[in-house]
Amino acid sequence: MMAVGLFSTISNWQEQRYEKLKLTMQEQGKCPDCKGRGFMPLYTPYSAPYQCTSCEGSGMYDAWLQNNL
Repeated sequence: MMAVGLFSTISNWQEQRYEKLKLTMQEQGKCPDCKGRGFMPLYTPYSAPYQCTSCEGSGMYDAWLQNNL
């Protein structure tokens, strides 16, 4: 039973953290998923970053909002 409570606590913490990130990125006008870069970096030495699908590569909060309504 403790594992369920722990999972719930971690899940709530992650959700609150993402909501705070969204608010910060909204104030700056940046996409919360790619943080305004327009691409998602891959952390492997042999792969290239790919375009952020949430903002369609613009890095703008308005594009992210339109695609995530």
